[in-house]
Amino acid sequence: MSGTTAEPAAAESSSKARKEDKLTQDAFRPDPQYDAKYNAQGQVDIYGAKSPVEPPRPPVELGRQQYTSGAYDESSTPLGRLNPLLPGLAVYGDWRTAVAYNNNNGKDIAQIATRLNIDVDLKITGTERIHAFFTPIQDDNIYTRFEFGGGDGDELFNDEFDPDPATLFFEGDFGSLYSGFSGKEASFDLPFTVGLFPLFLQNGIWANDAILGGAVTLPAKNSAALGLANFDITFFAAFDNVDNAGNISADEDDNPLYGVTAFVDAFDGFIETGYGLIEGRDELDGILTHFLTAAYTRRFYNTLSNSTRLFANFADDPFADFLDDLEGENDGFAIISENSLISGLPSTLIPYANFFVGFGNPQPLVDGNNAGILKNVGINFETDALTGYPKLDDTGSNAFGGAIGLQYLFNLDQQLVFEVAMVQPFEDDGIGAQDAQYGFGVRYQVPINRAWLFRADATYQILAVADEDNFEDIFDGNFEDNFGIRAEFRRKF
Repeated sequence: MSGTTAEPAAAESSSKARKEDKLTQDAFRPDPQYDAKYNAQGQVDIYGAKSPVEPPRPPVELGRQQYTSGAYDESSTPLGRLNPLLPGLAVYGDWRTAVAYNNNNGKDIAQIATRLNIDVDLKITGTERIHAFFTPIQDDNIYTRFEFGGGDGDELFNDEFDPDPATLFFEGDFGSLYSGFSGKEASFDLPFTVGLFPLFLQNGIWANDAILGGAVTLPAKNSAALGLANFDITFFAAFDNVDNAGNISADEDDNPLYGVTAFVDAFDGFIETGYGLIEGRDELDGILTHFLTAAYTRRFYNTLSNSTRLFANFADDPFADFLDDLEGENDGFAIISENSLISGLPSTLIPYANFFVGFGNPQPLVDGNNAGILKNVGINFETDALTGYPKLDDTGSNAFGGAIGLQYLFNLDQQLVFEVAMVQPFEDDGIGAQDAQYGFGVRYQVPINRAWLFRADATYQILAVADEDNFEDIFDGNFEDNFGIRAEFRRKF
C-alpha cells in the first residue's frame, strides 16, 4: 500500500523538476560561443567598438589616483580595519579666458577677462576627504580683465586677487567611521559635511552657493507603508556666508540659515522638495524669512519630459517701523515649467520650451552670484560669470514669460543652441522689469581636444519697449536694447 502511494508522489516530483528546469532554461540565454581562435576585437565590436577615453590627468596627483584600475597595495588602518586609508592628493580645475563686446544697460565695453578655478582634493579614506576650491584671480564676482574699448575710451587693466578659499570643507560618513572605530560593520550610512561647503539644490535655482555650516543626509531610504521605494532627506544649517537678496543687515551674510530638503522617487517620477529659514540679525532682528520649494519631474508618453518647480518665500512679521517701506519685499511666489520634446533624435536634437510666472519678489534661498530665480529658464536669462554678458531680467517679479529653443548636439561632440525668450510684466510695481523684454540668443561650443573647449555666444535683447498704445514710438527709436558677443577658450587641467 505504501509503495503504491509513493509512485504518484515520485512522478509528480519528477514532473515538477522538469517544469522548473524548462523555466530555468527559458529564463537565460545560452552562454557565448567562441571560435577556436578568440577574436578580442570582435568582442569589443559587440559594444560598438568603444574604447576607454583617457581624460587629462591633474597636474598634481599624489598617492592613490582617481579612476584608475587596480590592483592596489594594501592600505594602512589607523582609522580601523573596516575603514582603511586610501590617501591621495589631487589639484585640478580649469582656466577660462573670454573676449567680449557687451552693451549692457547703456554701457558698452570691449574686454578680455579671465578666471582660474582650482580644486584641491585630499582623499583620506574611501568616504572621508577634505576639499577646497580657490578662485585666486577674482574678487567676489569681479574678474581680472583688460578693457580695450567702449566705456570712457581708455584702456584699463584690472588685476583682481583673492587667496581665500571659496569652499573649504570636510565630508565623510558616520557609518564608515563607526565601522572603523568599533570593528563592526555598520548597518547604516550617514554621510555628512562641515565647513564652507557648496549647497546646490533644484538644479542651482533654489540654492547655488557656499555656506559656512554643516549638513547630514539620510540616504537611500524606503517606506513600505508610504509606498516609497527610494528617498533621501538632507538637513543643513549655516551661521555665516549666507548670501540672500533679502538680507539687508549690517553684515548681510551672517544671518543663520536652517533647512531640510528631500528627494523622492514617487508617482512615476521624481520629487524634490525643501524648506529653509533665515533668521534676521541687526536691523532684521527677530524677523524670520521662510523659503519653500517643490518640484516634480517625469516623462509623459515617451513624448515630453517635464519638470514643474514651485518657489515661495515670505516673512512671518512686518519689518520694524523705520523699515515700513520694505514691508513685503521678501514675499514672493514663482512657478517654472521646463519642457523638452523627445524627437526622432532623442539624444542629439532637443526642442525645449520653458515658461514661468512670478508674483511679488520670489528669491532663491542662497546665491552668491546675485542671480535671480529665472537663471535656468534659458540662455537669455544667464550671464557668463566672467565678462558681464547681458541677460534678461531674471527676478520673476510680477511677470510671466519664458524661452523657446532648439538644441542640437551633432554626434555628441558639439552643441548648437538657438533661443527666443520673453519677460512680460503684468504690473509695474515689481522690482524687476517694468516693460516687456525680448531676447534672441545663440550658443555654440565644441571640444578642441580632451583638455581644450571653445564656446561662442551672441545675444540681442530689447529690454524696454515704449507704451504699447503708441506703437509708432518703437520706430522712432524709443526703446532700449542690449547686445553681446563673446568667444571663450577653456582649458581643463
